[in-house]
Amino acid sequence: MFKTPIVRQLAFVIASPNILCKIPDALSIQHPFELHPNKVWQALYQQYEIRLHQLDQDPTDLENFITELKSTRLGLRFEYLMWFWLKDNAFHHFKLLGHSIQMFHARQTLGEIDFLILNQHTQQVEHWEVALKYYLAEADFQLQHWYGLNRQDTLLRKLRHFTEKQFQFNQVQDYEIHKRYAVLKGQLYYPAHHFPHNTHNWVNTRRRLGQWGRHIPSSEYYCLKRHEWICPDKLPSSKPAIWWTNGLYKHSTSQDFFMYRQPPMIHKNVY
Repeated sequence: MFKTPIVRQLAFVIASPNILCKIPDALSIQHPFELHPNKVWQALYQQYEIRLHQLDQDPTDLENFITELKSTRLGLRFEYLMWFWLKDNAFHHFKLLGHSIQMFHARQTLGEIDFLILNQHTQQVEHWEVALKYYLAEADFQLQHWYGLNRQDTLLRKLRHFTEKQFQFNQVQDYEIHKRYAVLKGQLYYPAHHFPHNTHNWVNTRRRLGQWGRHIPSSEYYCLKRHEWICPDKLPSSKPAIWWTNGLYKHSTSQDFFMYRQPPMIHKNVY
């Protein structure tokens, strides 16, 4: 719908549902938190759509805001886009009370709060933690077997970090926290050779699922630029791939996504 890449990314940040539709039962809860239902993101996008069209015609405000981000990390880019939208409060019912709030006890750093928000419909203060994640299913697809591109980053570890550390706070500055939300977006990928007929009840099938594999698909895919992992440009940004490297690929004529991972090297003993 939108032609400007950064506007398309902003639209994704708002419109895309979480990659999980519920908190998995296998997660041991220490500090409870919630996920926004799909319909909440749909409504927020609809309220903001007119502004997205304005930005598509003149993206100067958005481009100037994102240039303040010096890091190339996708997760931080996602957070900055969320920050831009929350600050643009003529188009939603949230009042941003704080961003990246450091939490201390004595001289010890306890953590950081991504966003502290007043929901002006409910008059409740909400704590949001936001993350953009890409997890690949292995083994029996149980919660502990979803791995990020860095294998130390797993879905289970991220959810534990939410409940054990990030949502530990009951009060921030002079505000009592009433609600805690994880905004966990991105994409989940099943093995191409073993794509399940039924997914776990916590996998959000309203968010398009991808496939991953170590063999090159026969269909035509092109490699996405790093920023296109958030949302692809309107037109293909490269020709169909001939030489494949680790990365995210999109089918040239459909909305299919394929995460390619090179096969592990075979180590031989040398005598």
